[in-house]
Amino acid sequence: MLMTPDATPALFDTAFWFTAAAIAALLVLSAFFSGSETALTAASRGKLRSRADRGDRGAGRALAITEDNERLIGSVLLGNNLVNILATSLATALLTRLFGESGVALATLVMTLLVLIFAEVLPKTYAITRPESAAALVSAPIRVAVLVFSPFVSAVRMLTRGLLKIFGVKTDPNAHLLAVREEIAGALTLGHSEGTVEKEDRDRILGALDLGDRTVDEIMLHRSQIEMIDAELPAAEVLKQALASPHTRLPVYRGEPENIVGVIHAKDLSRAMYAVVDSAAGAADRASAFADFDIMQVAMEPYFVPDTTPLDDQMRNFLKRHTHFALVVDEYGALQGLITLEDILEEIVGEITDEFDTIAAESGLTRKDDGSVIVDGTMTIRDLNRALDWSLPDEEANTIAGLVIHESQMIPNEGQTFSFHGYRFEVLTRVENRIATLRVRAL
Repeated sequence: MLMTPDATPALFDTAFWFTAAAIAALLVLSAFFSGSETALTAASRGKLRSRADRGDRGAGRALAITEDNERLIGSVLLGNNLVNILATSLATALLTRLFGESGVALATLVMTLLVLIFAEVLPKTYAITRPESAAALVSAPIRVAVLVFSPFVSAVRMLTRGLLKIFGVKTDPNAHLLAVREEIAGALTLGHSEGTVEKEDRDRILGALDLGDRTVDEIMLHRSQIEMIDAELPAAEVLKQALASPHTRLPVYRGEPENIVGVIHAKDLSRAMYAVVDSAAGAADRASAFADFDIMQVAMEPYFVPDTTPLDDQMRNFLKRHTHFALVVDEYGALQGLITLEDILEEIVGEITDEFDTIAAESGLTRKDDGSVIVDGTMTIRDLNRALDWSLPDEEANTIAGLVIHESQMIPNEGQTFSFHGYRFEVLTRVENRIATLRVRAL
């Protein structure tokens, strides 16, 4: 059968141009949904909150619709798939009309290129470049789409949750709220590796974030290192010890070190004893006043805290009680150590030293030319990691000596070496059953 002269023009009739226009419009909608999905998922909620606080209504709408990410993503995907499938169907019908059966393959090729370039890569590239601005821009129409598709999305959500539940997978739409800290920590670590965040800034922020996950027994001064005053000592001896100590607050015990009966502040003791001396008429009276002076008159009541108290709670307790000193006890009431507000602050800002501190003694770390470090056994793993930017685990032990004992399952002798977690540990000195110093080198 021969084609008449009017047959070819009939292919490009009104229906043809209407279908082509519909395909173009659907591609625009597809680009809108694709870009909106990327913008709303990539936009920082913190930046959106900041923009909303400055009066940006679009940012406020974007912040509101991202509260329920599951419903948002479901609505956007539903709209995107709907327009993509419809556009592909129309293109297939149109090209089949023009080229016959080969139009199916041609429609697949053409629509793949059009969707990939104009409906996926282009809008998503723009959205990922300016996520907050794009999210604010599309928030109004996307909110309408979410409301329109909400019944269908709810049904799909129930179906998918039911299917996942069959396979033992539990979904939590609010899980992103619990991952804020991990997101901040990951961003800081990534920023440091890329050189945009200084190590000190990263350590300070991460230290503040970790306070809620750490307890006082991890950073306390162990009881074996606490300097104490015997309540039975003469007042002159007590004053001499207090003035010679680098610490301003000293626990007072009676009978045995476990029996803490008070805490003396060096300034209170000096002030009280000066008043005694000043009120005495002569040397004999001064000697008698010193002999009769009871240091418990100026001792403060000891403040005990459980060793399982989180650091952020303990910091708030210090601020609430207007005190900076606490004694740490275990579940049986036995003294374990002491903790100060300065100890907690050092977990955020790093080591704090003053004119009475010996820097070398406080740091507990000496670098050697061969790349190894000499470490005090009582140095915490966290402090070593922060000082050298290492990643030794601190889940099973708090100190370097404790880590070596835990991994070796023994109390090593001097000269013994161990290799674990990518580092080599050599025991340099041992005092009784305590590892005093170690040499550590990265393998």
